[in-house]
Amino acid sequence: MTTPEIAARSPFPVAVEAGKDYWWCACGKSQKQPFCDGSHKGGPFVPLKYTATATGTVYFCGCKQSGKSPLCDGTHNRL
Repeated sequence: MTTPEIAARSPFPVAVEAGKDYWWCACGKSQKQPFCDGSHKGGPFVPLKYTATATGTVYFCGCKQSGKSPLCDGTHNRL
């Protein structure tokens, strides 16, 4: 099984707007973390769509190992 690159060992806090879509980088290669910039092309990973249910701050996973992707679940603390 292929594993994504660890982009960061902490989450990315992002101010989101209710109803807006965000495309989370699942491969870890994007230069626009935590969002996709197309760096996954040709690989086994694809970005994950996140639609904000409320306006506020959410914490997107930076280690790419979260069980609640695209949001952080604290997995980075065990890497």
